[in-house]
Amino acid sequence: MNRRDLFKAFAGAVPLTVAGRVWAAPATDARLLVVFLRGAYDAANVVVPIGSDFYHTVRPTLGLAKPDAGNPNSALSLNADWGLHPALRDSIYPMWAKREIAFVPFAGTSDDLTRSHFETQDTIELGQAAGGSRDYRSGFMSRLAAELTRAKPISFTDQLPLIFRGKTQTPNIGINSVGKPGVDDRQARLIKNMYAQSDLSSSVSEGFRIRDDVYRSISEEMTAANRGAVSPRGFELSARRIGRLMRDQFNLGFVDVGGWDTHVNQGAATGYLADRMGELGRALAGFSEEIGSAGWRDTVVVVISEFGRTFRENGDRGTDHGHGSVYWVMGGGINGGRIAGEQIKVEQATLFQNRDYPVLTDYRAMLAGLFQHEFGLQPANIQRIFAGVHPAELGLV
Repeated sequence: MNRRDLFKAFAGAVPLTVAGRVWAAPATDARLLVVFLRGAYDAANVVVPIGSDFYHTVRPTLGLAKPDAGNPNSALSLNADWGLHPALRDSIYPMWAKREIAFVPFAGTSDDLTRSHFETQDTIELGQAAGGSRDYRSGFMSRLAAELTRAKPISFTDQLPLIFRGKTQTPNIGINSVGKPGVDDRQARLIKNMYAQSDLSSSVSEGFRIRDDVYRSISEEMTAANRGAVSPRGFELSARRIGRLMRDQFNLGFVDVGGWDTHVNQGAATGYLADRMGELGRALAGFSEEIGSAGWRDTVVVVISEFGRTFRENGDRGTDHGHGSVYWVMGGGINGGRIAGEQIKVEQATLFQNRDYPVLTDYRAMLAGLFQHEFGLQPANIQRIFAGVHPAELGLV
């Protein structure tokens, strides 16, 4: 080994000191992708508390049946207390069997109780305490990148998100969004003109009017909550491209996926949420395949959302803004195939404010513990990313 090779090996094995500050070297080729489900997905119908009779009582139309090999619409068994939505049977469930995914229930923001999409999304992306003044020029992934010697960050978004704002230079690239009506306004006018002199004229016009009214009523709040995030279908179409980019060029990535604000007609084993969850599952499976088996062993994917949803279904067969959620942690090197973090029995007495999952694992503590082990960070590094936070030891990596 010549002098240059010896220096490179030494530099990669120990922390570097620059201007009196210790810089941690991340594990070789370690990658992190954070997937933010904007709009607050209904965690209780995805990672299902099958051991809770209360769940089935308060979700008469939304609740999933307990695991049953003869019922394809029943939840998939994870353990005696938890099941998985059947829309994830062919994508995420095999990862569970291979111990490549862990779920962390009762996770979220312990100090943000607003149930506001915007407030809580900001809280999570900043990674700062919700009370008092906050620095909106400093997102936690930017701070993480600043603590790593070989960080190559990228945001798969149209605009640079709050999570990557800071001193670190981070490129962003948008991925195609889908989900708008298949016939645009110009095409609708042409179709209406075609039938203008026929008996179907009023029916065609009324059909387009109803379509537009329904689309607006469903999408207005969701569009605001999404903050320009790509749709689950758009993520599914682009996930392999993200995998290639992170395999070859980048090691810190962020993507946000909208469409999870399910106040109305959410569906159970089938329907709106099931369709979106199926798209998300296929996207994540495609990402893992594209990054390759070797790359997947050194990759961690974290799936988060700003909060959960009400445990009881509402009168519109949907769910409203809640508090605690379920986070996902995936990767070829993950200590998966288990439900991680503090847990409680799901019943009326344990609900937060008699309506939501409580938060038992704070998102910053969970991420701090994950970063500490994935990248070999020291306590001082962690404090610069999440000030005042004690890392949670969940044994995820």
